[in-house]
Amino acid sequence: MRRALSIAIVLILLLIAAYVVLTRPDDSPGTAPALAGAPASATPGARGEYLARAADCIACHTRGASGEPYAGGVAFKLPFGTLYSTNITPDRDTGIGGWSDDEFVRAVREGIAPGGRHLYPAFPYTSYTALSRDDVLAIKQYLFSLPAVHAPARPNDLSFPFNQRWAIGVWNALFFRSHRFVQDAAKPAPWNSGAYLARALGHCGECHTPRNFAYALKSGEEFAGAEQQGWRAYNITSDQVAGVGAWSEADLASYLKVGHAEQHGAAGGPMAEAVENSLQYLDPADIAALVSYVRGVPPRAGAPVIKVDPAPKAVLASSGIAPTADEGASDGSALFAGACVGCHTWNGKGLETSEAALLGARSVNDVSGVNVIAAILHGSHLQTAQSDASMPGFAAGYSDSEVAALANYLIGHFGGKAGQVTADEVRRRRVL
Repeated sequence: MRRALSIAIVLILLLIAAYVVLTRPDDSPGTAPALAGAPASATPGARGEYLARAADCIACHTRGASGEPYAGGVAFKLPFGTLYSTNITPDRDTGIGGWSDDEFVRAVREGIAPGGRHLYPAFPYTSYTALSRDDVLAIKQYLFSLPAVHAPARPNDLSFPFNQRWAIGVWNALFFRSHRFVQDAAKPAPWNSGAYLARALGHCGECHTPRNFAYALKSGEEFAGAEQQGWRAYNITSDQVAGVGAWSEADLASYLKVGHAEQHGAAGGPMAEAVENSLQYLDPADIAALVSYVRGVPPRAGAPVIKVDPAPKAVLASSGIAPTADEGASDGSALFAGACVGCHTWNGKGLETSEAALLGARSVNDVSGVNVIAAILHGSHLQTAQSDASMPGFAAGYSDSEVAALANYLIGHFGGKAGQVTADEVRRRRVL
């Protein structure tokens, strides 16, 4: 009995020692590669505004078009409940106005708020940990220049044990490593800048990388595609079929800058938000750097593999104003004729704007119809300096079976595939 107790004590001490070692923060300030839009010569406030844009802070901390900027309250629906973002304005009572430089840096790079309170990794400190201290403090200076908004945090609604913040410490020991960005001397400067933008500031992997059972990123499948908030974030590795390896540099740059690329469709959902709130504001040289990095991401097939048919037979046989006669009538085609054809056209090229083009879009080539369902139900909006494209949602006007029929028609007509969308799946996705 005494021997068993001694062994148990030793194991507990070893676990504690391992926890301390594994969660030890990297206290180095770090250095960041040069970004064209945030030169060292710029004032900290101007640099901070650009860096905050690149990090897309406003998307997660501003509740809708009518919400106060950076005042929090955005809901994140997860498999284990709902999290709400917090107020990051300089309000001293409900925001971050009382935070010191060290406290802010620790929260951003380690996920630990003042008082030792663990932040949930829905806040991407797992990516921000690579940021340099100077960049983090530049962001802080920008945030502190904004109007203070009194906005108390909305309580999270999480199931047990996910509502226990102490458990995040264990999660960190298993899945988080504090580290700074290290430039690759064998790579050119634009590649390093793009890597910093993609992996640290832009935290692209938080949406485009699948997660494991504990909701941690699967490092071996980085950028291979995942589903977030009811939308599919597509594979952005250099895989020629499943990823963006076949895209030209101009295609990638256009998609990042304006949310649309000819023959590849338009961004929707969270990606449209990222373009609207963040990517469109990046300096063209930084967009080029991001493209340079993405082009070199190792190819990974991911799951599911979405193979785009660039020229489906039904589309080729259709004109802008009429479908092919061989296609036959269906509930889906009738719904498309009644509400969709005026913008998207039967030949998938779009009428008033190329952002409405469906030909070549991955959404209509995905037989599961994840993004097609989301777009039909909730619509989409993307406003940039170049265009303002909006699509209304039809959740209130269409039944589950009608949405399924329309989705399957879109996949069949514009993707040349047999859609697998069911009314039950639409019903489940209405609340995502």
